[in-house]
Amino acid sequence: MPQNLDSISIFFPALNDEATIGKLVVDAVALLESLTSDYEVIVVNDGSTDSTGAILDKLAGDSQNIKVVHHPTNLGYGGALQTGFRSATKDLIFYTDGDGQYDVKEMERLLPSMIDGVDVVNGYKIKRSDGFRRKLSGAMYTMISRIFFRLPIRDVDCDFRLLRRAAIQKISLTASSGAICVELVHKLTSAGSVFREVPVHHYPRTHGKSQFFTPGRIARTLFDFFVLWWSLVISRRWAFKPRPAEDSPVR
Repeated sequence: MPQNLDSISIFFPALNDEATIGKLVVDAVALLESLTSDYEVIVVNDGSTDSTGAILDKLAGDSQNIKVVHHPTNLGYGGALQTGFRSATKDLIFYTDGDGQYDVKEMERLLPSMIDGVDVVNGYKIKRSDGFRRKLSGAMYTMISRIFFRLPIRDVDCDFRLLRRAAIQKISLTASSGAICVELVHKLTSAGSVFREVPVHHYPRTHGKSQFFTPGRIARTLFDFFVLWWSLVISRRWAFKPRPAEDSPVR
């Protein structure tokens, strides 16, 4: 457990998660009340077209510790994370997805690793509870991400993260798609952040379907991925490539 758990924000990006988001928020509040009196739960409603927004407004009306940010239109997973980080005001920030495939109560398992000198505690899935196609694509994406960006964690595709707000404030995020997770970890690493990893459970999706696995969203994520690789890795290698020494003038 951190020596001084003074304050903490939990936020959830949510898109058409009417069946799961209410329980996640209630569980988050119950967990945080057992840990500290200085907390907030934030949900970024990223243009949902179901009753997600109405459910969240009702919860926020019942508690001053619950805040809801509504995107009038869908800004993408990256856009939702950017809003969540900007909205969080506490010393520690934890986020996970609003679809219920992670148990927010397991956030408590990350806290003992958030000791002095550690900036990010990243979960990694003990076992991925998805179909074969998604398991395969997730494994390939994680492998390519680690090779292309030299990431210090084993599971960049695990959106179960506890971070120091001070570390987030040192970087800027630009990706609007799921590629933001690669951008986040790479930029934090480049800024000198220290990572720790903790195993967490991953559960089958019981309601709805993934908002990510559509041709348009996959294409956007891959496009952003290679734009980030070019701008953050390749272009910087060229920028810092030593110039060849000029021939000495003949005397």
